[in-house]
Amino acid sequence: MYLSSLRELALGSRLKALSDHFYQVVDDVYRTCGAGIESRWFPVLRFLRDVGPTTVTDVALAIGQTHSAVSQLADRLVEAGMVIRQRDPQDGRRSVLVLTEAGDRALGALGPVWLAIRRGIADSLGPRGAALLEAIDGCEEGLAERPLVDAILGQHAMLAATEVTVVPFDAAHRDHFRRLNQQWLERYFRVEDVDRAVLADPEGLIVATGGMVFFALYAGEVIGTCALLHEGDGVYELTKMGVDENYRGLGAGRKLLDAAIAQYRRLGGTRLFLESNSRLGRALGMYERAGFVMQPATRPGSHYERADVYMVFEGA
Repeated sequence: MYLSSLRELALGSRLKALSDHFYQVVDDVYRTCGAGIESRWFPVLRFLRDVGPTTVTDVALAIGQTHSAVSQLADRLVEAGMVIRQRDPQDGRRSVLVLTEAGDRALGALGPVWLAIRRGIADSLGPRGAALLEAIDGCEEGLAERPLVDAILGQHAMLAATEVTVVPFDAAHRDHFRRLNQQWLERYFRVEDVDRAVLADPEGLIVATGGMVFFALYAGEVIGTCALLHEGDGVYELTKMGVDENYRGLGAGRKLLDAAIAQYRRLGGTRLFLESNSRLGRALGMYERAGFVMQPATRPGSHYERADVYMVFEGA
């Protein structure tokens, strides 16, 4: 599933989808078994039966829902004859929710259905069902200990003070070299055979031949990459520049470019060029500011079908 690939970023959406699924399943079971309640009524009805007359505020705190949500649900339960509102005998200024005889009878007949639900979930999910319940318990405890908003904003504050760093090739980052380049190639063009070969073997086709692959790191995350490919006789190609589109504005592209140019100079290179496409205006502007000059025609014997731009480094 697409949402599973987003991991924590889609946690709310994934839990919402699971919640809707479980609600629907239990409603289908209730209808089939002739139960007189709906799945969304269950927490409030069960709490009132177990605890007795209770205010909306206390119910909301007990079942982890908002006061507004419980109040609206209570209205539906009153309409269904399951609950009534009464004045609190301890404090006449407020009302409490009270389970009616009809509500109590409906719950009293559901023992076999609830047992079937418990056992059916166990049959369907197996050990994963028990693990899910334990994980939910742990999640609730963790959120009670430290509110999630505070934790996220704390991380964001630390990240705001973090700068992008550039490191040379590391085999542990190999998959990111492929991922980041495949991302922009598939978005704007297509992955050509020459791309496919280099992305599959950056050590053999770039590093081992006298070039270098660089990675941009942000708080330990690989967010960008580029390569310096040795063509021979001191001639180098700047290639495979890709930055994760979710991390724009951090200067990762320029830092990668500066690292590649510095490496070219350390190696005593005599000519540095790149091939690109006129559709990539943002990247072309960055190359020009770094000292690359647009050539009047495409490079003879160009590596790429997509290339309609040829630039040569003339910076100091």
